[in-house]
Amino acid sequence: MQTSPHAQDQDLSGLTPEEVTLQAVQEHAGQKGNLLPILHTIQDRLACIPESVVPVLVEQLALSRAEIHGVISFYAHFRTQPHATHTLEICRAEACQARGGLELTAHARRRLNCDFHENSDDGQYTLEPVYCLGLCAQSPAVMLDGVPHARVTPEKLDALLRSQEAQS
Repeated sequence: MQTSPHAQDQDLSGLTPEEVTLQAVQEHAGQKGNLLPILHTIQDRLACIPESVVPVLVEQLALSRAEIHGVISFYAHFRTQPHATHTLEICRAEACQARGGLELTAHARRRLNCDFHENSDDGQYTLEPVYCLGLCAQSPAVMLDGVPHARVTPEKLDALLRSQEAQS
């Protein structure tokens, strides 16, 4: 997990998500439009924005649950659960879609039993969309744990995942 400079400056061990949230609110107190920086700080420190912190934000910021959920759900960057051990990103750009990307996406969803921005049931994979890996001439493309793979078929994806599982 990559942490922000904020997390490196403090010992967060033993703090509940709610306490981490209160710290984030205090750090950004007085800032206009501080909800986004607060959410970034929470996610940097906890790897996600757990549902349990929303009531704290409602109380501290005098915003409604709907306003806070609206921001969390609008920005794809924000997650309500931590990423799994491995991240599989599937290119959703036009070139990849035109050359089998839609079928590849459907296969990955079935294989992992999850949708985009979700974790597989076994907690091993997070499935994420990406909007161009720069491999348009070799599409469809995926990135598994930061390593790009080109001309990926459902069979090749299965082989990649089996290989990853064998290494784990």
